[in-house]
Amino acid sequence: MRHTTEQLDIWRRDGGVILDSFFTADELAPCVDGMEQMYGHLRPDDPAAHENFDAKTRYAAQFANTTDLPFHATPELNLIGLHPALVACARAALGTDDVRMYQCHTWAKFTGQTDFDQPFHCDYKNHTLTVPGEDEVDRTINFMIYLTDVTNEHGAIHYVPVPESDPITGPMRPQFAGEAAGYEAQLRAIERSGAAPAGSVFAYGIDVFHRGTNLTLPDAHRFTVTASYKAAGNDQIGWSAWPRFFREPWHLVMDNASVEQRTCLGIPAPGDPFWTELTLARTRDRWPNSDWSAYDEALATSSSDHAC
Repeated sequence: MRHTTEQLDIWRRDGGVILDSFFTADELAPCVDGMEQMYGHLRPDDPAAHENFDAKTRYAAQFANTTDLPFHATPELNLIGLHPALVACARAALGTDDVRMYQCHTWAKFTGQTDFDQPFHCDYKNHTLTVPGEDEVDRTINFMIYLTDVTNEHGAIHYVPVPESDPITGPMRPQFAGEAAGYEAQLRAIERSGAAPAGSVFAYGIDVFHRGTNLTLPDAHRFTVTASYKAAGNDQIGWSAWPRFFREPWHLVMDNASVEQRTCLGIPAPGDPFWTELTLARTRDRWPNSDWSAYDEALATSSSDHAC
């Protein structure tokens, strides 16, 4: 376990917590290489160009360098959001052993790419058509993985713990807390920084007020991966329908993922009734370089039990 009970207690109370130095340098290195493959050539030539952006262009540019799983990059980058330690943390946070990763994307930000400053907002607006549940198992936990150092000069996320924002915004927790709602200045006066060194993780909920900030260090960049988890069967929460991206390099995930990691993507576990000789043969035909031996063994055991 790379998280502590105390950290999860803070997450439940505040809605956000820094898991300091969660990943090792050896785990980060191939992920950073993958990010350079994907985004290194997109560093802006003119750091001042964004100053002429209108509000709509600026908003679009903030999310220009984002990509949903799978990634045209290293296997390690493809699997960092499914790391066993993250899965373990999600299980503990949500109070269930059966969890699903429903969102995972890379995000590269460069100084001068655009103005990354955002108003305070909650993320539930695009994770659910309802609102965050009160029961632990109905919640989500989002992990922002810092592949590079994230200081305030690198555009660290800023947030306000729930017990401190509630007296300002009230319990309804509006999707946006900007100037129109009249809360922005009050929240900025008490905001906290999510700055942390490379390998750290900012774990937060979809009901905590947070905002992006600008990169101010010359020629700087910020590489992150976001992975979001929910309890299996929580149909109110959603983001990615993974098969939608079937043209993308899923073999980088399937050929390198463990059984546990596949299960977190919604693939039935070995021994599930879904697996028959035919479905397993068809799946192996689709992913010929993936290891399906655990599924074979479970099917053989099940068949043997039925024969008895």
